[in-house]
Order: sequence, then C-alpha cells, then structure tokens
Amino acid sequence: MVTVALDAMGSDLGPEATVGGAAKASRREGAPHILLVGDEAILRRQLTVHDHDRERLRIVHAPCFVTQEDKPKDALDRMPECSVLRTTELVKRGEADVLVSAGNTGAVTLAAARTFGRLPNVNRCALGAVYPTERRRGEKDDPFSLILDAGLTLEVDAEDLVAFAVMGSAYAARISRNPEPRVALLSNGSEPGKGTRAVVEANARLSRVRHLNFIGNIEGMDIPKGTADVVVTAGFTGNIVLKMLEGVAETVIRLGRYAGDQSLRYKAGLGLLAPAVRKLRRATDWEQYGGVPILGFDHLCIKAHGRSTERAIANAIRVASRTAQTGLVQAMDEHLRALDDVEIS
Repeated sequence: MVTVALDAMGSDLGPEATVGGAAKASRREGAPHILLVGDEAILRRQLTVHDHDRERLRIVHAPCFVTQEDKPKDALDRMPECSVLRTTELVKRGEADVLVSAGNTGAVTLAAARTFGRLPNVNRCALGAVYPTERRRGEKDDPFSLILDAGLTLEVDAEDLVAFAVMGSAYAARISRNPEPRVALLSNGSEPGKGTRAVVEANARLSRVRHLNFIGNIEGMDIPKGTADVVVTAGFTGNIVLKMLEGVAETVIRLGRYAGDQSLRYKAGLGLLAPAVRKLRRATDWEQYGGVPILGFDHLCIKAHGRSTERAIANAIRVASRTAQTGLVQAMDEHLRALDDVEIS
C-alpha cells in the first residue's frame, strides 16, 4: 500500500485545511497510509474535530515549519527539523513513497534538492501545472493538459526543454491514462525554425526521440484548444500563460454576472446558459486536481496550491497516491537515459 507524507503545517490556511483534507482522504475507498508531518500537539487537536480512519493516519512530529513569507534557504538553514525537510527525509528513507506539500514552493523545491538526487540528463527541475482545454484525452476523458515549467526554472536551454518534454510525457501518460500524449514546444510560430535558440534546438532534438509523440511547435492560441497534451516552455513564460488562463476564466464568469445584473433579458439568457456556466466552473476548478508534480528528482513530489482547502488537499493526496502506483520515477529514468543515444545519432 502507498504511503503519502504530508507537510501539514506550511499552507496559507494552516493545519486546519491540511489535517481536514487528510482526514477526508483517509475515509475514501482505497486510501493510502498518510503521515501527517508537523507539530504533534497542534495536529492531534485538529484530528479531534475531523472524522478520520485511525488506521490510515499517523503523526510524525516536526517542531517548526517554513511560512510562505520566509526566504527558503535562510529558513531551511535555520530550521533543519522543519516539517518540509522532515517530509522529504521520510520519502528518502523509504518510510513514504511520495510527499505532498501546500507550503512555500521555493522551500519545498530546495528541501527536495537537498534530500533527493536528480534523474539522469536533468540539470533543472520543472513544476508542472494543469489547465482545462476544449479537447479531452485518455481513458478517463481528462479535460486537463499539462504545462511545464510553470515557474520553477525561469531561464532554460535546449537540454532543459528536452528533459521537461520527456518527464511531462511520462507523467501525462500515467495520470491521464493517455498512452501516447502529444507533446509540443510553446513558440511564436508552428514552424520548426521559429522561436528562441533554445526552442529551435530543442525542436530538432525532440524530433529524433523515438519514444515521444512530439508534434512540434504550437502557438498560444493552441493552448486552450488542447492541441497538445503536454506543453513545454521556460518557467517565465509558463507562469505568465497560466496566470492569464486563470484570469480569463474568472473574467468570463464575472462578466456573465455583471450582464445579468444589468438586464432582465440578459438574466433570462444566462438562466438558459446556466448548465454551460456550471460546466465551465467545473472545468476551471483547480481544486479537483489537487496537486501538480515537481519533476526531475529521483523521488516523487506533489505540490498543492498554497491556498488549498480540505477538498484540494484530499485530491492532492489522491493524485500523489496514484502517481506512486504508476512507476513514474522508473519510467522517467529509463526514458531520460535513452536521450544519450539521441545525442549520438
């Protein structure tokens, strides 16, 4: 059975949300074992107010934690027994299979970097993120595509982009149950010669990777269509794209509400569109996905949003458990090692 180590202290909403989410996850059919890492006294108090499966939950004491405002390096240096470092150590020692944290992204990444090793041919790690698209994919009719990097590595070279593509493909194949996810580079044109030097060189290399379903370059307008199941880009661009997509979805819903307030005719029309609006809300609801991967380490790490609610934490634990069952690290290792042959050919 999978064991998930949850950093229960560092999120925006505090242990109320993380413990509540873990308790909810523990009651689901096929739930993993969950290690709640944090201040034992606080976590025990929280557990008393949440219905949970005692056989599935165990507390691992960590006396301190990194806040969202802390500088990651300073905080980890100052607090070697903090909850996020204790969580990574549990995974490193094999006491847990995967970690989940809604804490400070920089601290989570740095803690993993200090504790875990890197996969072969990975110089920089990538933060994945999901976004809803018009096209669905995989056995589960998944409405989400994966984009990486989403803000972890701002500047990248061709080798980084190639590694991101390989890791993203392996992740999407297992989580979306899509055996041949379509992988693309984000650029300013679909032609192979368009884009930065890194994008042009990465395009040439990826076209020679036999185990990858690489479809070439895509442009910004292709992202919401779902032209690609995995979109590969630098973290600077990826983060901007994601924030724009989130803003557009929220704006569409707000404009609909405003129109309804201005006119009874519009309100009646919106009433007819209500099922479509509810569908849009569901499609853009990041909480249903819960967490996204930090890829590149030789152990599994799922990052939940800092403002994750109980529902989002429970879903992040579900995603983490599913990821741990798929042999993702082994698959990424194998595919990344195969890149050595690509360079020779």
